[in-house]
Amino acid sequence: MTDKLRPLKIAGLGYCVPETVITNDDLTKLYETSDEWIYTRTGIKERRVVSGNETAIDLGLDAAQKALAKSGLKPEDIDCVISAASVPPQLYPTLACTLQDKLGIPNQVPAFDLTAACTGLIYALQVARGFIGAGIYKTILIVASDNNSKITNWEDRGTSILFGDGAGAMVVTEAEDGIDDILSIQISADGSIGQMIQTNMPGQCCPLVEQADEVGTGKIIMNGKDVYKFAVTTVPAYVEDCIKKSGLTSEEIDYLIPHQANQRIIESIQNRLKYTDDKVISNIKYYGNTSAASIPIALVEGVEQGKIKLGSTAVLCGFGAGMTWGAAVVRLRKGIC
Repeated sequence: MTDKLRPLKIAGLGYCVPETVITNDDLTKLYETSDEWIYTRTGIKERRVVSGNETAIDLGLDAAQKALAKSGLKPEDIDCVISAASVPPQLYPTLACTLQDKLGIPNQVPAFDLTAACTGLIYALQVARGFIGAGIYKTILIVASDNNSKITNWEDRGTSILFGDGAGAMVVTEAEDGIDDILSIQISADGSIGQMIQTNMPGQCCPLVEQADEVGTGKIIMNGKDVYKFAVTTVPAYVEDCIKKSGLTSEEIDYLIPHQANQRIIESIQNRLKYTDDKVISNIKYYGNTSAASIPIALVEGVEQGKIKLGSTAVLCGFGAGMTWGAAVVRLRKGIC
């Protein structure tokens, strides 16, 4: 990024998780497993899931309202809505367009979904930085909201133990004080290994033509071992490089706030950076993998619990289907959550 980019301010954050809790013991009703088996492999004890008519729209709306309240801005101040959603309740209207309507954002501002799976928040933040830096838009609402439980194969022990539902939101705007809250950010992808995590959508060809050999189930299919190997070999060095590009050293970063995919993966990044436990924010134990929402949920909850002191710096990092991955070194101003 050049020095000519207009600086970006993280103005407000919010999150929302469903009330319904599914524990590891609950999963023993679906297949042979145990709390010990799941926890030792993933670090997860329980996860939140939507119930009844509740969807990612409800979660995203609540998270967005909280982020707006913290930012001190109003719906009419928003110039653009970006939703990082890989499991929206419907393909269209998009989650972003639906939230634009429900929040009462006027003036027909652009609203669109961005799909980068669990890296979605960092991808959206990079896009928002480009828009604001170029002076195209001044204030952008980012909402990461997914209901993974609706496309989880609840007969598959390997994947269903991992996922939960949730939403996180971030309001970013041009920094009037000239201080950029994005010290460095980078995103990457490698489609050649995309088969590691798949969701093949159901559908049929026109009845007048030859039919496809296979029809997708719409469920998550994942090669957990390959994903784990990819994450522990790629993400730690990537995070280290992002910190270097920020002009800081790893010792100067106050907090590591990673995507909550697996506790062992989090620990591999922690070990690479030689961080003590108090610098690493992990809440996977209670929420599981909430996709792109996991970073903002961990961040805001960390502040609420006193684990994160604002007026600090943090490195955010994530990886997900695609395969995609990304990292950002950011300033966390007082009052953002």
